[in-house]
Amino acid sequence: MYKEVQHYLGEAWTDFQRLFAASLSSEIPLLDKANRFILEHGGKKLRPTFTLLIAKALRGLCNERVVRCAAAAELLHTATLLHDDVADNAPTRRGVPTMMALYSPTTAVLLGDFWLSRAMDLIIDHPDKRVLHIFSKCLGDLAEGEMIQLEKAQKADTTEEDYQRIIYSKTTSLFEAAIVSSACSVDADEDELACCRAYARHIGQSFQMMDDILDYSPELAIGKPVGQDILEKKITLPLFGLFARTPKQVARDIRRRMRNPDPELVPDVFALVKQYDALGYARACLAEEVRQAVESLAPLPESEAKSYLVKLARQMAVRTA
Repeated sequence: MYKEVQHYLGEAWTDFQRLFAASLSSEIPLLDKANRFILEHGGKKLRPTFTLLIAKALRGLCNERVVRCAAAAELLHTATLLHDDVADNAPTRRGVPTMMALYSPTTAVLLGDFWLSRAMDLIIDHPDKRVLHIFSKCLGDLAEGEMIQLEKAQKADTTEEDYQRIIYSKTTSLFEAAIVSSACSVDADEDELACCRAYARHIGQSFQMMDDILDYSPELAIGKPVGQDILEKKITLPLFGLFARTPKQVARDIRRRMRNPDPELVPDVFALVKQYDALGYARACLAEEVRQAVESLAPLPESEAKSYLVKLARQMAVRTA
C-alpha cells in the first residue's frame, strides 16, 4: 500500500527523498557513514506520506513548504528512534543493529541531536509561524510522554486515561505535526485545519494501538519480539481489555508482578489475554479510532488523495508489520 501511495505522489515524493537525503550531508566521516547506514535501512516513511497526501487532498499539489515539512517530520521521527534505542538499550531495530549497538550510546544520542537540528533547520523560516510552534509543541509532547511512561512504569499504576495521554504524546503528536503543518503550508482555512487535526489524532492513536496489539500477537509472526511491553512494565490497551473482563484481583496481581517481572509473567499474561479475549476489546477500541479517522475526512472533496487517506486509515487495523 505504501509503495502504491508513494508512486501516486510521484514528483512530490521524489522531491521529498532528495531533500531528506541532502539535509543529512556532513563533512565529518563518522557522521556521514552513520547517516548513510540509517538511510539504507529506513522504514516506510509513513509520516511524510501523510504530509504530502494531505496537501494533495486539500489543494491538489505539494509546494516546497509541504516538502520541507515532510522531510522535517521524518528527520524528527528518526531522531526520536535514535534516542529511544538508547533509553531502551535496544540492540536491534527492524532486525538491523542500532546505532547504539554499532557505535555507542553517546554516538546514538549525538546522531539523534544532529537529525533533530536538521529537522528544525527545514522549518525555522517557514512563512507561517504556526508551523514552528507545531513542531516545537511536538518536541515537548515527545519528552513529556517518555517521562510519564517512565514514571508510571515504576509504579505499574497506569490508567487508561494515562495510556491515552502517553500514546498521544509519544506517537500521535508527530503525526499531528506532520499533517497539520502540511495543511498550514497550503493555506488551509480553519475548518480544513480542524478536519486535518482530527484525522491526525485518530490516525496517530490507531497506529500506536495496533502496535500495542501486535506486541500480544505472536501468531502474526511479524519479525519482532512479542511481550516486550510487559517486560518493560508498560500497561497498554490489551491489558486494559483484560482488566475490564477479569476480577479486580487479577488486575492487582498483574500490576504487582509487573513492578518486578519474573520469567513466567509473559506466558501467564498471554494465557489470560487469550482466555478472556482481551484483544477483542483492544481491536474494538482500534476500530472506533479508525472509524473516526475516516469520518473526519468527510468535509474534504472527493479525490484520489482522499481515497488513499481513507485506505491508509483502514490499513491501520490490519497491518502486520
